[in-house]
Amino acid sequence: MQADAVVLDIDGVVVDVADSYRRAIVESVERVHGDTIEKSAIQAFKDAGGFNNDWELTYAAALFVLARREGLDLDVAEFTDRIAARRAESDDVDAADGLDAAEAVVDDALPPAARERARADWDPERLREVFQQLYLGADLYADIEGGEPDIEAPGFIRDEPVLLDGETLDRLADSPLGVVTGRPAAEADIAMRRAGLDVPDDRRFTMDDWAEGKPHPRALVTLAERFGAESVVFVGDTLDDVRTARNADDEDPDRDYYGVGVLTGGLTGEEGRRKYEAAGADAVIDSVNDLPELLE
Repeated sequence: MQADAVVLDIDGVVVDVADSYRRAIVESVERVHGDTIEKSAIQAFKDAGGFNNDWELTYAAALFVLARREGLDLDVAEFTDRIAARRAESDDVDAADGLDAAEAVVDDALPPAARERARADWDPERLREVFQQLYLGADLYADIEGGEPDIEAPGFIRDEPVLLDGETLDRLADSPLGVVTGRPAAEADIAMRRAGLDVPDDRRFTMDDWAEGKPHPRALVTLAERFGAESVVFVGDTLDDVRTARNADDEDPDRDYYGVGVLTGGLTGEEGRRKYEAAGADAVIDSVNDLPELLE
């Protein structure tokens, strides 16, 4: 595989988020609504697509829990399959939002009175507050969010092992390197510092830099233009990362975009490899540290 530039996702590629972001999803729903989903169920939401933003995945998981209380006769797999089907109905990647699709599934599946009760109990604002406090910890929450924490937590952000080796960074040094992530900028800064990943602001897109989010191709195409690259490899840990590369190919036919999936996020083993390939991945590697060999 030949590429003029390399773009990395952060979660599941640069750092492991199984015990940070994913744990925060599960525990936030439990704290706010008294019930939750299994951590393993998070991948079903990710595979359905449109959940690059983990806050929105948390809101969707909470809505699912509340809808089940009101008689929703779907398990997680059935619920997320319907989300995926809703998203597939739209050819517009701007309109293919996972949370909007989850709300539509609940609206269709519940009678009006049950639907209204579920929505009345649903509290996305509080879910976000709890999520951020659990993830960041009290001190960072006060610094970054500017609010007064009401939960004493050390912060799951401390439980993010670095996946990207320094040797890998050295081997990638000859290629322009960028980042496209769903993290807020402040949280992206923390992860990149820990990994020794020095990427200037004009070579990265975070949640704060673009409204669309993955799998919309704008961020990836913009970086390719800034690099002056004819070919770009984008490495991610979800199907939406692969879809981002595919959408960039469609949007910008004068360049080549390669989507590479890693097996260090929620997609693992042969099943993960199969899902990536079905989504159109150009390659699947065990970890980001196998990328230099792939490019050579």
